[in-house]
Amino acid sequence: MDRADVLLAEAGRAVVSQGSYLMTPDRLSRCLGVGEESWGRFAAHWGELAPDAYAAQQGTRRLRRYGHFCLTRQGKLTAMPHVAFLQPEDSNPLYVATDRHFEPLTESFMAEPMLTSLIRMLGRVAARLDDVDEWSVKVHPFRVVARAGQLGEPAPEGCHRDGVTLVTSLLIGRENALGGTSTVYDTDGDELMSTTLSEPGSLLLSDDRSTLHGVSSIRPSVTDLPAVRDVLVTTLSPR
Repeated sequence: MDRADVLLAEAGRAVVSQGSYLMTPDRLSRCLGVGEESWGRFAAHWGELAPDAYAAQQGTRRLRRYGHFCLTRQGKLTAMPHVAFLQPEDSNPLYVATDRHFEPLTESFMAEPMLTSLIRMLGRVAARLDDVDEWSVKVHPFRVVARAGQLGEPAPEGCHRDGVTLVTSLLIGRENALGGTSTVYDTDGDELMSTTLSEPGSLLLSDDRSTLHGVSSIRPSVTDLPAVRDVLVTTLSPR
């Protein structure tokens, strides 16, 4: 077993036993086999996101895109047809049973080798939570923007679950931002973990069946400049 396999096994055990795990950027890069150049190319796609009209209704400026894939036990990844995003029942209280239409991932983003490697890696973690032949993988790149007097809400729905097996949040970048603390709770509402993803490449993984999660608002550190927080949320559930 090489070093990447050891690190991945450690992450899987922690998610199973504790409900969540924070993987550091150096460990994630080792698991993915990528370097600084790959991260820079990957992060550039956040400049191509589109406005989220649903978040705007809640007073938050958020940009995003959405993609859906099928991942097999053997690691084969297939893009699924682009349709409306529907939150499962008994999950997100703000958008449950609401069809939300988002712009699809760009072709260049879908072709990123790093995205494929990340999804396959997450599939190996999810396999420790459930024994399935195929995973439904949903990919959400987000950018939340805040200005003086207008908070940015990464999770306007508050504490919630996504109705999946594994939910993950990967920090791509943040600039001039205060706040944005991610907290994971057990089903009784007791805090299991609280962390502010501050270093790009930090990855928070949670067993969505046994936990809830939320993210606090962001605000600018320098008030005459915007605050920006870029993340990639990826979820896996049995297909």
